[in-house]
Amino acid sequence: MRFRLECTDSRTRARTGRLTTRHAEIETPVFMPVGTAGSVKALLPDRLSAMGARIILGNTYHLFVRPGLEVIRQFHGLHRFMAWPGALLTDSGGFQIFSLQGRARVDDQGVAFQSHLDGKAFFLTPEDVVDIQDDLDSDIQMVLDHFAGYPASRDDHARAGRRTADWARRARGRFLEKEKRNAQFAIVQGGLHEDLRLESLAELKQIGFDGYAVGGLSVGEPRAEFERIVAYTCPLLPADSPRYLMGSGTPEEILFAVEAGVDMFDCVMPTRNARNGCLFTRRGRLAIKNERFRNDVLPPDPECSCYTCRNFSRAYLRHLYLAREINSAVLNTIHNIRFYLDLLRDIRYSIRLNRFAAFKNAFLSQYLEGE
Repeated sequence: MRFRLECTDSRTRARTGRLTTRHAEIETPVFMPVGTAGSVKALLPDRLSAMGARIILGNTYHLFVRPGLEVIRQFHGLHRFMAWPGALLTDSGGFQIFSLQGRARVDDQGVAFQSHLDGKAFFLTPEDVVDIQDDLDSDIQMVLDHFAGYPASRDDHARAGRRTADWARRARGRFLEKEKRNAQFAIVQGGLHEDLRLESLAELKQIGFDGYAVGGLSVGEPRAEFERIVAYTCPLLPADSPRYLMGSGTPEEILFAVEAGVDMFDCVMPTRNARNGCLFTRRGRLAIKNERFRNDVLPPDPECSCYTCRNFSRAYLRHLYLAREINSAVLNTIHNIRFYLDLLRDIRYSIRLNRFAAFKNAFLSQYLEGE
């Protein structure tokens, strides 16, 4: 993997770059659609690629428990298994394991957990997670981290940060034993405590990774606290490496984080909201089930050129949603993913023109104003 910083907006920390992997060249800042179980829900890979997606995210935990590594190994990795030609980033599964509510137990060696599918018991070490991701053959792997949760005490976050650093050191050792051309990113923890974030990052930088992520946010903390930690932590991440903000995905969050220097984003919001009948537009969100759209002949977003907006009305999309037709999820997801990809494309363009702040203000003024 190679990362080249291309330009920085003079009035903010916003920046563009180029991330080159074995499977794709990716312009940053970039949004990565989430394909947790080896599929971006309601979208075929060729449609996703044609829309401009160059990298998507898969989840190590979910793929490990189903279909299992013995299946994926037959296809020599996840790319061929799911017929995805672009790049893949695989999350370590740490967040999913720690959210199993009583099904997981963590100690310094690793994580013991029960499958959410059948209750089968597993134990994974940081080294095991590297080996699993090698079988998945992802372009970018995330190390196993310890997420303390929210709310949690300062002591809990301190312990989680120390364990995350220890696991990262072990994971890096295992990763470097292998002759691979993929990359490995570490995850900064520390909750809402700036000093713990700084301590976590210092230890991870000492180990040395190909990229750095900020984890443990967008889990229910107040918006002001999210912004404070992003604004503090992101500028401290190495400037010559990709910077990844995990799991944060409202347009407002993305714009704020880009301004702080973030390069990579992922979130289930565009796909999950699509299945729930919520569409993102340049004038805010549309709840397509609302009665006011019953006879609306307009497309979801008159300024959008996606397949859905070029061919279908709000009235039709409302009908599909209320009738529980499968095409409701398909058409809504096409639009929402295109909205996110277009937003990041426009962000990159504004940075190159040294006009990111003006773009952000204009976008939010229209988006928050609504219809």
